[in-house]
Amino acid sequence: MSGCYSAPKTTPLELFALAPESAANKAAQTRRFETPSADELLSASAAVLQDLGFQVTEADRALGFLRAAKERSARERGQEIRRGVVAILTGMLSALAGAAGGSSSNTLIILPVDLHQQINASLTARPIDARDREQEVRIVFYRLVWKGDGHAGNQVILPGEQRMEMIRDAEIYQQFYARLSKAVFLEAQRI
Repeated sequence: MSGCYSAPKTTPLELFALAPESAANKAAQTRRFETPSADELLSASAAVLQDLGFQVTEADRALGFLRAAKERSARERGQEIRRGVVAILTGMLSALAGAAGGSSSNTLIILPVDLHQQINASLTARPIDARDREQEVRIVFYRLVWKGDGHAGNQVILPGEQRMEMIRDAEIYQQFYARLSKAVFLEAQRI
């Protein structure tokens, strides 16, 4: 049956079409700074990321690029509750089927949960005027989440299933840029 299903065709124009929220996301991710030194701006950015618990994993001053990451647990209480409810319900349904004389397959389903995450930040800085007095900074936060530790009957879902999610919470970007503004000011004042 699944072999007969054909997914809707996507045209090349649809593939590269921007989502309606793309402009708002870019606006939250981008700021301009008046500073004559792109190097000082990158140094201040690296310091802010380190203050936020990130480790700089890659830097290229010539390109105006930084990448940083931090590791965290991804376990959430809501997932654990949902996992428990599904396990209880499948256990009850299996018991009811056995009591009614049906086939009791003892198939208990335990949903996998998010186990671990790596939060990443990619930052670019570039001059936007001919005199290099104004710089544009764009940072993008995203996370890689590893899922697992579940099973359905005898089939174990091992840790390792992975997904990537963009972080679009405007408050995170506002907090980063508030700290970066202070750091750039302090850097300019040599404080």
